[in-house]
Amino acid sequence: MAPLLQGFTALDFAAVGPAARASRILADWGMRVIKVMPVVAAGADPGEPAFHAYGGGRGCEKIRVDLKSAAGRGVVHRLARAADVLIESYRPGVAARLGIGWEELHALNPRLVYCSTSGYGQHGPYAQWAGHDLNYLAVGGYLGCSGRDADGRPAMPGATVADSAGGGMHAAAAILAALLGRTVSGGGTYLDVAVADGVLNLMSLYLDEYLATGSETRPGNALLTGRYACYGIYATADGGHLAVGAIEPRFFRNLCQILDLERFADAQYDANRQDELRRVLQRRFLTRNRDDWVSRLAGADTCVAPVLGIAEVAADPHLRARHSFMPARHPQHGEFEQMAPILAGAERQQSVHELPPAGSTDTAAVLRSLDFSADEARELLQSGSVQ
Repeated sequence: MAPLLQGFTALDFAAVGPAARASRILADWGMRVIKVMPVVAAGADPGEPAFHAYGGGRGCEKIRVDLKSAAGRGVVHRLARAADVLIESYRPGVAARLGIGWEELHALNPRLVYCSTSGYGQHGPYAQWAGHDLNYLAVGGYLGCSGRDADGRPAMPGATVADSAGGGMHAAAAILAALLGRTVSGGGTYLDVAVADGVLNLMSLYLDEYLATGSETRPGNALLTGRYACYGIYATADGGHLAVGAIEPRFFRNLCQILDLERFADAQYDANRQDELRRVLQRRFLTRNRDDWVSRLAGADTCVAPVLGIAEVAADPHLRARHSFMPARHPQHGEFEQMAPILAGAERQQSVHELPPAGSTDTAAVLRSLDFSADEARELLQSGSVQ
């Protein structure tokens, strides 16, 4: 089967963050992704992410362009004329000042889908705030609803939820919707993807409840934030942990039967017995090791799963059976594994991904694909407008 997005081209002006996550998703679905990076002074750090990050650039091409030069901007304009999508993550207003903003490029290519990713959006009181994942989770209510650490502070999240789901997946979905819309309208679209907006979408169940009823979800006062013992995390005898999500009464009853705690099955949502129930469950789980409990409970309709560390995730037999990892090879770092294209519709079973040497680019090939002559390409390279 041909890749789902074969025949589409995206320009990505970001090395890291939500935009890079979005282009990673698009590349895994078969879109041609050209990473447009700034030129680097001789001897300077190119500022590239770790060789293994973002899939190690799998399926992407790279060109370095001096956006401060007229010739460099001309290269970008030529790229934009041939592209379907452009993704940028400059502070609001910067892309326009560089001569690669929406209005200028839309005039060159009316079918272009132009996606601006930022922390707080292109307008509003916070638009110029600097920020990272933790900040967006903070203003979106995610941290406010999360569990507390030993000092009573919102616990540090274990993943970059805002950048990946609130930003990268948000941008990828918006881009695909715009491309579908283009088949009807014939025209491109400007997309203002704010990571904080994406976090609001993740928090919509709680926000909608508050807006409609005035009831505010907080840690420990709602089903999904730890109010009931049937939905929580428990320690085991070997220092491991189990995630218990037995929300439905039948699943909780199954759990109680296997734990020989049937007398507590009807107390699942008794508000006056939750502390007692939590203590009883914790004492029982401390009688066996984590994996022993998993073998007894996970396949028995109890909604129990092990809390795995990263090394355990990489070795997990279920994920291995689903081809979640693939081989890769780097000229300096040798052979290793990386995440395969994991989202539905992408091809997971792939041959070895051969990574390019650090600092290399595909500039010559990209220029040829734009029908630059050999003399034009040589002049651009010699002038430093591209690298």
